[in-house]
Amino acid sequence: VNVWYSVNGERLGTYSGHTGAVWCVDADWDTRHVLTGSADNSCRLWDCETGKQLALVKTSSAVRTCGFDFGGNIIMFSTDKQMGYQCFVSFFDLRDPAQIENNEPYMKIPCSDSKITSAVWGPLGEFIIAGHESGELNQFSAKSGEQLSNIKEHTKQINDIQTSRDMTMFITASKDNTAKLFDCTSLEHLKTFRTERPVNSAALSPIFDHVVLGGGQEAMDVTTTSTRIGKFEAFFHLPFEEEFGRVKGHFGPINSVAFHPDGKSYSSGGEDGYVRIHYFDPQYFEFEFEA
Repeated sequence: VNVWYSVNGERLGTYSGHTGAVWCVDADWDTRHVLTGSADNSCRLWDCETGKQLALVKTSSAVRTCGFDFGGNIIMFSTDKQMGYQCFVSFFDLRDPAQIENNEPYMKIPCSDSKITSAVWGPLGEFIIAGHESGELNQFSAKSGEQLSNIKEHTKQINDIQTSRDMTMFITASKDNTAKLFDCTSLEHLKTFRTERPVNSAALSPIFDHVVLGGGQEAMDVTTTSTRIGKFEAFFHLPFEEEFGRVKGHFGPINSVAFHPDGKSYSSGGEDGYVRIHYFDPQYFEFEFEA
């Protein structure tokens, strides 16, 4: 896990410790702590500034998703369904050091039907929203573990979930070649953005009604499907569900996209081993405000 300055691309340092692929990273609200989950069957907590490992939670299978709640006190992570172990979502309260030391979460929710592939906290940390391999979306209470609601709008695996800035909505990216917008509380389906290739990641602009999608056909699937090969990075208008721009640069499928909090740039990470930071032209802002 590396940390970089987004302004000039200078690398600040490395969080050394994981021995397998790192599937998820999250920082708390004031960027004091970083949480990482890995295929080495561990979830680790780090001091963001010094890179020191503060806590280690060992698991039975790979950690696929992780995240801090609204206040940065509670962490959740999900583990894969593999090697005879089923998928679990675990919740730890960082204010109680004994939970980490004894590896005893205050709550553990089993997900036997379909493994969780992406998960985020809902508004105010009252529940989490989980996307599954089957295309289902679930809400789990962070207090009781109860399943609050369940819907299935996607036909294939959900690869990514990201919330809007005010956490009233979230967007999902799926292998079924679509990204969909939902209401965070009710899980009401609001919008659909269609592409010709699998969508690996989707992000909502914090300042405009714009959505950026990234994805592409995996090399292993190219010979078995008839869809167009290659990667894509596309911008959609949120209310009209229409594509209005494409960005070139990566030479492989795009795994992750994210907007800068000020909305003036976005980054994308791809299979080609590059993270690219794209800054919007001044005309982009002028055009939008005139419109």
